[in-house]
Amino acid sequence: MSTHHAEQKPLSAVPAAPAAQAAPARTPPNRRVLVGAGLIALAALVAGGRMWYRSHFYVETENAYVAGHVHPVSSRVAGVVGKVLIDDNQIVKQGDVIAELDPVDQQMKVDQIKAQIASARQQVLQADAQVAQVNAQASAAAAQVKQAEALQLRATQDAERYSQLYTAQMKAVSKAELDAANASRASAAADVSARRDSAAAARAQITAAASARDVLKAQIEVLNVQLKDAEQQLAYNKILAPVGGRIGKRTIEVGQRIQPGQQLAAIVQDNVWVTANFKETQLADMHVGQPVHLSIDALPGKELVGRVDSFSPASGAQFALLPADNATGNFTKIVQRVPVKITLKPEDIKAYSGRLVPGMSVIAEVAVKETAAH
Repeated sequence: MSTHHAEQKPLSAVPAAPAAQAAPARTPPNRRVLVGAGLIALAALVAGGRMWYRSHFYVETENAYVAGHVHPVSSRVAGVVGKVLIDDNQIVKQGDVIAELDPVDQQMKVDQIKAQIASARQQVLQADAQVAQVNAQASAAAAQVKQAEALQLRATQDAERYSQLYTAQMKAVSKAELDAANASRASAAADVSARRDSAAAARAQITAAASARDVLKAQIEVLNVQLKDAEQQLAYNKILAPVGGRIGKRTIEVGQRIQPGQQLAAIVQDNVWVTANFKETQLADMHVGQPVHLSIDALPGKELVGRVDSFSPASGAQFALLPADNATGNFTKIVQRVPVKITLKPEDIKAYSGRLVPGMSVIAEVAVKETAAH
């Protein structure tokens, strides 16, 4: 019992716990981390400043393409292609012969009309002769009228003398002689009337013959017009280049049967421009003459400078094949795009001739706070 109490140690004899260790001192931050954080903050600040600057001084769109004049080449007449004088991507000048059609059909029509004209001219000569003949007949009829009138005058005078010589007081002539004189006067009057009718008929024949001749001459004029048209149709057998440029989309081949208006090829001119479709919200600060920085996908690393030339009179949706009908009740507001024409410098067009073609993709950036130098 006492031994047990002897083994217990008084509380005061328990050794004191070691003093708590002092907190470690704060180490300075890594310099590289500070530099990296500072660079990131600076980059973010620069990027934000650049975005703010560009949003206030520039408008940009990727919805832009190179555009140009593409002229379709077609025939004005139907026919079979006899010769093709062009090749793909060939450079041609205005008026160059692109192809020739078989001219047999048009040549036959020209020859036929020429034959009709020659026949009509012979008929005119016959009509001239007929007019001369009826003129002579009319002159003869007029002379016969004058002769009959003279005979009528003589017969009238004789009848009047016989009437004076045969009265109730005087019988210087016989009654038979008086009756004969009166009969001669009546016969002369009838002959004059007949001669005058014959003369009138002759004059009518002159008018009819002259009218027939005029009809033939009018027919010749019509045939001359038809001949001119036929010769023009014959000339259309040569298909000419309407403008100068490069051949594209060639579909014409020898032996092909073509119809009027059928497209046979296309000619693309070197004079190109850029059509950029800007959002309507980007147009507030844009105006004609502002410089435009152009990045063309086909010319990487090269930036061209153009200028705003003009704005489309309507949005692209208005020129669509099926424009939206916003009055149907199902309306959702969509930001519209307006085509803007951007012209290039002539020296750039010349320098990149053949490399700038319609349809190429472009990124257009307009400096809205700048104006083009005049």
